[in-house]
Amino acid sequence: MTQVTTPAGASTALLTDHYELTMLSAALRDGTAERRSVFEAFGRRLPDGRRYGVVAGTGRLLDALQQFRFADAELNFLREHKVVDDPTLAWLASYEFTGDIWGYAEGEVYFPGSPMLVVESTFAEAVVLETLVLSILNHDTAIASAASRMTAAAEDRPCIEMGSRRTHEEAAVAAARAAYIAGFSTTSNLEAGRRYGVPTTGTAAHAFTLLHDDERTAFQSQVDTFGPSTTLLVDTYDVPNAVKLAVEIAGTELGGVRLDSGDLLQQAREVREQLDSLGATATKIVVTSDLDEFAIAALQAGPVDGYGVGTQLVTGSGAPTAGLVYKLVSREDSAGELQGVAKKSKDKTSIGGRKFALRRRDPQGIAEAEVIGIGTPPTDDGDDRSLLVPLVEHGERVFTASLDDARKHHGTSRGELPPTARQMSRGEPVIPTIYEQ
Repeated sequence: MTQVTTPAGASTALLTDHYELTMLSAALRDGTAERRSVFEAFGRRLPDGRRYGVVAGTGRLLDALQQFRFADAELNFLREHKVVDDPTLAWLASYEFTGDIWGYAEGEVYFPGSPMLVVESTFAEAVVLETLVLSILNHDTAIASAASRMTAAAEDRPCIEMGSRRTHEEAAVAAARAAYIAGFSTTSNLEAGRRYGVPTTGTAAHAFTLLHDDERTAFQSQVDTFGPSTTLLVDTYDVPNAVKLAVEIAGTELGGVRLDSGDLLQQAREVREQLDSLGATATKIVVTSDLDEFAIAALQAGPVDGYGVGTQLVTGSGAPTAGLVYKLVSREDSAGELQGVAKKSKDKTSIGGRKFALRRRDPQGIAEAEVIGIGTPPTDDGDDRSLLVPLVEHGERVFTASLDDARKHHGTSRGELPPTARQMSRGEPVIPTIYEQ
């Protein structure tokens, strides 16, 4: 699959918070800006009741980092609004990230405390990236985490992403990409198809049926245009009559019918029985209508062949953000040595020191724990898998995995989890996080 990135030229430098540049300005003035530092992005906890999360947005973040430059337009805005002083503007004019970034591969599952992104650079270079990192990773990770639960519930039945009309136009593109990583088969969003190569699909809405004088005319038009393999929406008026018309017009080679309202499980059973009685035994049944992972799990008991998911997917199915934070965990002291630093405020503590991580697995390859080493890598007992991979080295992007690579990696990573990871009931993370020092 060919991956097309966001068109070059649009700076991402002002996709940030005011206070990052004021911190930079003060650090430049007091001489601490060039101190070697390590920042980490992680979640203190998973969304309530979730058993695992899914890393997504890494590729988009690396694309955005390449466009994080302060050109005349950005500098003029900062100057006109007196955000920072002239020395800071001069520093920003030549900004280019020159450090190293490590992270979990896109599609990897993660747990509380997982150091999913590690940024090693000077304080100045790294601090200004906080909002960019969190805005991309928090959104895409939330969507992928919800999508993974949905595809796990659907098992081998395909899920279609169709939430574009329920979110911001750019969020819709990012959501389609994240959902594809977590196993969704297609999207309705054409820009996601153009920009990232996500397969697209779509047929007709109720408006197309209502446009015509009767349902027969609408179905005939659609079949004449797209052939009998198309999917017809059969719940505009009367479902049994629509199914009868659909097979009459398209024949027993009718590709599919879609149900978008009512008791979907009962209707699917009735429609399956009717289709079979009409000889359309290969015609598939696709259901839509505000589905989430719980509805999908319930519908698995019926003769449903595919699920279209919109609102619940693009809003993270109750968890619209992954709750990730970006914290300074190590910085250079006056002697030139790196020392761990940590926030100790109530309910928002962090653990100081640069982290390393591996997935502890049993001899059968099933995950047992998220093991995090502080300062040094944890000990591999022979069955473990290292989790951090290089993304950027000395300012140069080295991580080039494709979207299909991320999708495949997610399948492998989720497949390592214990079977309880697929349970829809609320619970604790499926494996514990263990720190080694």
